[in-house]
Amino acid sequence: MIDAPPTPQQREGFRTFAPRVPLIAASILSADFAKLAEDASCALHAGADLLHVDVMDGHFVPNLSMGPAICECLHRALPGAMLDVHLMVTDPAAYLEPFAKAGASHITFHIEANGDAIELADRIHALGMTAGIAIKPDTPTAAIESVLTHFELLLVMSVHPGFSGQKFLASALPKVTRLRSLVPDITRIQLDGGVSPATAAACREAGGDVLVSASALFGAPDYSIPIRQMRGA
Repeated sequence: MIDAPPTPQQREGFRTFAPRVPLIAASILSADFAKLAEDASCALHAGADLLHVDVMDGHFVPNLSMGPAICECLHRALPGAMLDVHLMVTDPAAYLEPFAKAGASHITFHIEANGDAIELADRIHALGMTAGIAIKPDTPTAAIESVLTHFELLLVMSVHPGFSGQKFLASALPKVTRLRSLVPDITRIQLDGGVSPATAAACREAGGDVLVSASALFGAPDYSIPIRQMRGA
């Protein structure tokens, strides 16, 4: 078994962290799946705060990716790690209980997906996790502004969801600023897509405090260097 990270964060989700402290979420989509637990453990020990698990159904986005079995394996290998599950699926309701049983600490789903956002948030909370709501690049913040109080995290996509390695879309930043003006500091705002040492400062300045990094982190020879740079340390 791979050693767990130093600070257990399982199940408290985003309530674990002090408000507005910049967090780095290592997106395992760009990890080496032949040694996934080892790569994930190295990212955490290098300073990443949590692991981001992208789930794609091939329908909501044009790609397929990992399911609850991957989450369960990571949880078994790294029982102290916070697992932040991002559902890019048409029917998020079908995935909530399987990922809760697999050890997820947090689940984010998209406002563009099927289902009532408040009911889904209530189900996530009842399963013992924190809840997030996401918007695609073409979706305005108005689509979620009426439900913000039901979520611990708001996810603004800074690429079109479905593939790793895309260029950061600066059009995400005004959305982050708008949402930050509407929620208390305890509510997290996450950016996902194209986040790197070159774009992280703008994300933080706009009000983002959870930065998802995939290729910029796992593509580096020393994971700790981009993590420190993105955090602004």
